[in-house]
Amino acid sequence: MFLSIFTDELSKDIGEALPVLRGWGLRHVDLRAKVFGCGIESVPPERLGELRKLLDDHGMKTGCLQTSLAKVHLPDAARQQSEAEKLEGIIRAADALDCRLVRAFFYWQPKDDTRGRLGDLPDQMAKVHEMFAPLARRAKQAGLTMAFENCGTAPEEVFAFLDGLGEPSWGLAWDVSNTWNCPERLADEDAYIRRMAKRAKLLHVKAVKAVAGYDDCSIPYEKILHVCAAAGVAGSVAVETHNPDPENYSDQEMSLRVVEVVKKAWPTAAPGGLSDKPAARAPRPPQPWHDNPVGFVIVGLGMGHVRAKAVKESPGCKLVGVCDRVEERAKRSSEAYSVPHTLDLAPWLDDESVEVVYVLTETGNHGAVACQALEAGKHVLCTKPMEASVEACDRMIRLAESKGLLLGVDFDRRYNTQVRSLRAAVAAGRFGRLLSGNCSLKIRRDMEYFHANGAWRGTRKLDGGGVLSNQAIHHIDELAFCLGAPARVRCNVWTQNHEIEAEDYGSAVWLYEDGTVINFFATTSYPQPTWYLHLELEGDRGAYCYGSGGPYDKVMAKYYIDGAWTDAPPDPAESVHLCAAENFAAAVRAGEPLTAPGRAGRRTRAILDAMYESAYSNGGDWVDVRPEMQ
Repeated sequence: MFLSIFTDELSKDIGEALPVLRGWGLRHVDLRAKVFGCGIESVPPERLGELRKLLDDHGMKTGCLQTSLAKVHLPDAARQQSEAEKLEGIIRAADALDCRLVRAFFYWQPKDDTRGRLGDLPDQMAKVHEMFAPLARRAKQAGLTMAFENCGTAPEEVFAFLDGLGEPSWGLAWDVSNTWNCPERLADEDAYIRRMAKRAKLLHVKAVKAVAGYDDCSIPYEKILHVCAAAGVAGSVAVETHNPDPENYSDQEMSLRVVEVVKKAWPTAAPGGLSDKPAARAPRPPQPWHDNPVGFVIVGLGMGHVRAKAVKESPGCKLVGVCDRVEERAKRSSEAYSVPHTLDLAPWLDDESVEVVYVLTETGNHGAVACQALEAGKHVLCTKPMEASVEACDRMIRLAESKGLLLGVDFDRRYNTQVRSLRAAVAAGRFGRLLSGNCSLKIRRDMEYFHANGAWRGTRKLDGGGVLSNQAIHHIDELAFCLGAPARVRCNVWTQNHEIEAEDYGSAVWLYEDGTVINFFATTSYPQPTWYLHLELEGDRGAYCYGSGGPYDKVMAKYYIDGAWTDAPPDPAESVHLCAAENFAAAVRAGEPLTAPGRAGRRTRAILDAMYESAYSNGGDWVDVRPEMQ
């Protein structure tokens, strides 16, 4: 899933639009009209190479060919022939631009009382399928992925058409605003979003119901994008502005406003999605230090952009400023959260209103930034993993303790209700004597992800490793939080599908002192762009099974207790705090314990380092885990 935009929404031809869009930080564009003065399907064959070079020169890729194919109601034979010729133009463009995703329609655009009823009209459905069949055969032959828009038709009609077509790789081009006020959404919004996301191949975002001041900014795009990411939507999230206020804003100005809405709502690369987040709670009461909130500065504005929002919204916390070496990212977060920005940390270390430096730089730079902040007398909260080696973690811990300052690690799954309830069940002995378990994480990362931001990901020095260090560390820590550290581990790693230094597949066995055995593996080469987690634990009297992402529409968590499966955790447990920033502020002001202090972060890194020692230095044989500082 990636952010894109219809280039013609700027009311500029492609050559004028691309420099503007590249300046907004976009890397993908969707093509419809105003491509050398015509629609993308009508670009002459001799100019397609010129179009490809123009995109390459601006460092941009085509996200989707947004065509009007078959946007006509039950046409005659002449019009069907015209649409077949249009498809040939689309295929030429798809080949030239290396883009197989195509937005289309399916000969159903009624203006009478049959609108919305196609699924209940078998004769009409048969006619639609018969007319569209030649286009379907040719599109399949060309390897196109077709996404049919709910424009002029209802999503249910798109689904009924697709079900009859029998092409499971095709789906919905979900224009969210078109049918947002439908009865299904009004009855159960979360169920409606999940249903749409399950069938969607791409999304359209219009200014209406997205930009403040236009129909009350009523569509929750943060929720929608989280669910779509968890459902594995892989296509474009494309801004299709449809400027509602041309008297006050140019098409370019309004398009930028919509782009910023989508950027702000964009889901993180961290685990889960809406379905894996804590259930909504009542508004949080003010903290006793409400009038004296703890001041944070965020350093590193990749994931830090999202964490800045969490700080801003957490009771007792104040976002004082943001910092990143890349000016574009610093300005984006500064404008989104209405705080100052710098390209250097030093000014914030002299700022008395900053009490906590929240470090979200590359993993291998956490220690340098943290130690700089600690030397200046600032507390430090650090994202996962704590650093790229236990030795670097030890230096951070020793400095913080010598200064009497707090050092914490943001392992956000420790605040997850499911995780805390599992931990409580283990502690209460609900499963009897633990015997075994398995944890698997399957996600997809393409090379664009690894090349971004200086290509630090997938390196041993700056990422601390590959999939085990960057992504699976969440669940290595989750198991350590629930079960403690194993006594020994053995591990093997492979680089199967990416041109990176570190692993994109890792498989390990953990052995505990009491004989419990855990099998653990993770990959970034899964075909679906999702965060597919499966976790099981078995004891001699009970078991636990959890699944989310991948084929799961929503989180599945079950306990086998007293001879029966149940959805209800035997020892339900919630975190007092919703996130690491809130917990850290409580530690600063009220002396509450940190959920993940530096020594806990060090223990988790020690497990990972033992896995890497086994894989890289010990031939996959057993290595002892040394979780505590010597």
